Amino acid sequence: MSRISWIFLIFLRYYRNLGLRVSLYALLACLVTLASTITVGLLPDKYTRMLDFSNVMPVLTILASSMLAVSTFSLNIMVTAHRAAAETTTPRMHRLLLENTTTQSVLATFIGAFVYSLASIILYQAGFYSEQAAIVVMGVTIMVVVLVVVSMLRWIQHLTDLGSVANSLHTATERARASLAGFAVDPALGGVRLTEDAELPDGLTPLRAADAGYIQLVDVPGLQKAFSEGTSVYVSCRPGTHVLKGEIIAQVAGNPDEEALENAAAAFTLGDTRSYEQDAVFGLIVLSEIASKALSPGINDAGTAIGAIQNLKTLLWDFSRQEPQVRDDFAETVFVAVPGNKTLITSAFSAVARDGAGMIEVARTLRQALAGLAASPDPEMAQAAEEMAATALEHCRNATLLKSEYEKLNEISVPAPAMARAT
Repeated sequence: MSRISWIFLIFLRYYRNLGLRVSLYALLACLVTLASTITVGLLPDKYTRMLDFSNVMPVLTILASSMLAVSTFSLNIMVTAHRAAAETTTPRMHRLLLENTTTQSVLATFIGAFVYSLASIILYQAGFYSEQAAIVVMGVTIMVVVLVVVSMLRWIQHLTDLGSVANSLHTATERARASLAGFAVDPALGGVRLTEDAELPDGLTPLRAADAGYIQLVDVPGLQKAFSEGTSVYVSCRPGTHVLKGEIIAQVAGNPDEEALENAAAAFTLGDTRSYEQDAVFGLIVLSEIASKALSPGINDAGTAIGAIQNLKTLLWDFSRQEPQVRDDFAETVFVAVPGNKTLITSAFSAVARDGAGMIEVARTLRQALAGLAASPDPEMAQAAEEMAATALEHCRNATLLKSEYEKLNEISVPAPAMARAT
């Protein structure tokens, strides 16, 4: 991962923040309101005399009162939809839906319109606006109304599937796809892959976590920059790992000073929850949770579980066919542990293999999915899929399937012959 890629990840983290976008829209509304006082002097007198504030104030008053009600109502709808999605899929969906840019833009427009109209009323009542400014304020108000109407149409369209199981499954799938794509092209996060059988040099200095929490991001270029040239760093804890304060997260060759170790520890972003940016496994876990939740007695929705399994199969198949990107700007002195395909397969299917063992339609879909993945051109992926297929079959043997159902399940060949011929 280059420095530009790292900055882009940080930018996306703030870009998807609801509070930031609403605050920016509100700030923009205030700036537009103040700019209206400056624009008045640039207009000819014949235009500034066309309107006075007796024509503008009713419009601003209606806009302020209506946008306050619409903003409050829309926030209530958002919270209700997110809560419904969390109850029917997985609690992790709430944070994922909060990052939806359509919802953020619509809410930001409503609140920005409210702030603009209220600020305009206050400035006029305080005497900051002259009567000649009425035409400018009316022009800006018309543009704000047009934005509000467009946002309402977007909001109505967005509400048709907001919080639905289908929308939640699609959102989780697309986010997992993006995470896996980044992991496929750059598994070592811009460093060098640290294999399990690698022999580390003697005399290593431990790098300890500055706080407790989940590792969310690792700034590999910053990690290399923290130490002198030629100093090797061996990162054992990837994004997604939960660490305690003072726990060893990496090893550094030589005897670096305390300042260098503190700078290196700052390259690890910690948080209370896992994130998707550099944690491809987390996206698979969320989809797996959706499948398991659908199989719970309170929901009993085998169709959603089957859909999640099919999406997981597609994601892992596409991942297995991608090649790592060859980079010239990688951090050659930072070695990063990389999870194997067995970890990906286990994270994706172990829970649904256990929870869906007693439902033949789910068990059949899972075995067919694993049969397809077992025909992957990636030997490690194929082996991991075969092992998971055997584990899933063992779960089914101990479940409540009929003998005839189990025999038909066992007849599904792993790997699938058709897939094997295709590859």
